[in-house]
Amino acid sequence: MKVHTQEMVVRTRGKGTYEISDEIAAMVRTSGVTDGQVTVFLRHTSASLILMENADPSARRDLERWFDRLVREDDPDFIHTHEGADDMPSHIRMALTRSSEVIPVHGGRMVLGTWQGIFVFEHRRQEHSRRIAVTVMGV
Repeated sequence: MKVHTQEMVVRTRGKGTYEISDEIAAMVRTSGVTDGQVTVFLRHTSASLILMENADPSARRDLERWFDRLVREDDPDFIHTHEGADDMPSHIRMALTRSSEVIPVHGGRMVLGTWQGIFVFEHRRQEHSRRIAVTVMGV
C-alpha cells in the first residue's frame, strides 16, 4: 500500500467558496495511487470543506447567503467575539459543515459526481491563508 501526504495553502479573499478540486486531483496523480482514497483535511476552526456543485456558481452563492441568515453576525447572545463580529459565527458555521472529506480514488482519479467539486468554505470576512493536509492511500 502507498501513502502520500502533502500540504497546500489556499489564500482566501474573505467569505465565500474557493474550489480546490484541480489541486487535489494533481496531488492524487502525483501520489501514484490508482485505487484507494484521498482524505482532505482543513486545519482551521473558522472555515470548512464542502462538496458542492461546481458548474453553476449561483448554487454556492445561495448556500453562502443561507448560512449568513442561519448564523447571523449580529447575534447579541455571542460572547466569543474577541476577533470581531464574525468570530463566533465562523466557528458555528464550521461546526455545521465539515473539516474533512474522504473521496474514493479509482483509475488514478478521484471519483466525484459530474457536478461535484471540493471547496474551502471561508466563514471570515478578512483574507486568510488556509492550510490543508491531503493524504492519498491505496495501491
